[in-house]
Amino acid sequence: MALPPLPEFPVDILILYYSRSGNTESLARQAARGVERVEGAQARLRRIPCPDGQQPADGDPEVSIEDLRECRGLLLGSPTYFGGMASAVKRFLEDTSGLWFRGELTGRPAGVFTSTGSMHGGQETTLLSMIVPLIHHGMLITGIPYQQPELAHTQTGGTPYGASHTANDHPRLSRDERELTRALGARVATIARQLT
Repeated sequence: MALPPLPEFPVDILILYYSRSGNTESLARQAARGVERVEGAQARLRRIPCPDGQQPADGDPEVSIEDLRECRGLLLGSPTYFGGMASAVKRFLEDTSGLWFRGELTGRPAGVFTSTGSMHGGQETTLLSMIVPLIHHGMLITGIPYQQPELAHTQTGGTPYGASHTANDHPRLSRDERELTRALGARVATIARQLT
């Protein structure tokens, strides 16, 4: 699809994630690669802090409300716990009511990603649980269309609702999972470029 002329400054796509084992962080890094496939877009990786205070010494910076305010698109990632997003992600989203009240995220594209320990661990319900508050913010939800060839033959993660990883027998992301996550990142960045 044709893109408008390059903006004066790169379109900033926030890739926001919570990860304890590193699987969701791996997806976030693939999403960043996808964003940076789009000329005129740049990825801003941020993490949601662990509630117990155990943070990696050399990880991405912690997210701030300003990161959300400044982004032109969002990719949100969480591990799956009992078929839903992690409580740390939900808590962070609940603290964004000021942005919601002012409509600051309205009209910006967003996509979601998750990782599970097993094939039937609740990937799609987790993705849907993350989409709901983004809809309340007025964001434009984008998934992965079936024209993306890896979606038709993945044997691990990947859904039309968002990118995913199944970690049980596959500690590393599969080729399909990597490509689907990059495709989602590129899709959000492309839509953000078109809207900027």
